[in-house]
Order: sequence, then structure tokens, then C-alpha cells
Amino acid sequence: MGWFDTVYDPVLRECYAEVRDLAEWCPWMPFEDAIRSAPREPGVYLLREPMTGVIRYVGMAGERAGSGRPQGLYGRLTVYRSGKGAVSGFGEAALDRALADPEWIEQQLRDLRQNGPKRAQDWARDAVVRLGLEVSWSVTPDRDDARYLETQILTRLQTRGLWTR
Repeated sequence: MGWFDTVYDPVLRECYAEVRDLAEWCPWMPFEDAIRSAPREPGVYLLREPMTGVIRYVGMAGERAGSGRPQGLYGRLTVYRSGKGAVSGFGEAALDRALADPEWIEQQLRDLRQNGPKRAQDWARDAVVRLGLEVSWSVTPDRDDARYLETQILTRLQTRGLWTR
């Protein structure tokens, strides 16, 4: 599927075309699969709903090196997938949406009654997984370039359905 094949709003399609043309992007892939191939370089990532094609989140990753080697995009996506990013950026947006969904809360309560309590990190991981989003990224030379690209994208998309605060 292409960049905006399922997006029907002409204004949104035009905005997405501008974003697409700002950088070289990897193909869209399921979030769960993306972590395995995510680069350890800095860059910008986009998260979208696969059915509608609507981009929901724009984020950037720098060169943070927690384990002695740069983590870049791989590190950022892994933080969200593990649930460790529950109170920042995309992790918080995912958890906010999950906690507003009565069906998800009811399922979590059933799970609690059946299996006992979970850690907050586990709740946050489940909230990310439940969204079933796709990701695409663009690698940049450094953190400053990633921040610049992220700003350019946010300027073009503004509030067009983004979960970014």
C-alpha cells in the first residue's frame, strides 16, 4: 500500500504528499515487525492507522546511547513496544486512548481478576499493541537534522489528526 492510498480527504492527501517529499522514507510496515529492522541511527518516525492511512504520530530519535552504542530509531521504538515510554510521547498517547476505551478497560479487568495484577509497563505495552499501527522512518545524519525534519513535518500536518501534543 502506498503513502496515502486509503486517505480520501484531498487536503490531507496534499499534506501527506508534502511530508513524503521531505525525506527518503522506508516502506510502511506493522509496528511489531518494524522494531526488528529499525536502524540505530537518528531519524524521524511516523505512525499511522493502516485502515485509514491517517498519520497519528510524528516523533524523532537522536543518538542516545544507553548500552554503550547508539540506539537511534531502534531504541525509541523499543521503548514504546516495551511499555517503558508510558508517560512520554507516543506511549502516553497510546495509553490515553486505551484508558478511554471501555471495552479495553473491561478486558483488562477480566485479565486482572483471572491472572492478577500487572505492572504499569505491561499496561502501556498492551495499549501500544492494541492500536495496530504501521511505522515508516527516515534516517538523518544527527539529532539536529532529526529535530529539523520533525519540525518541518509537524508544521505541515499541524493538528490534522495527530496525537502529538
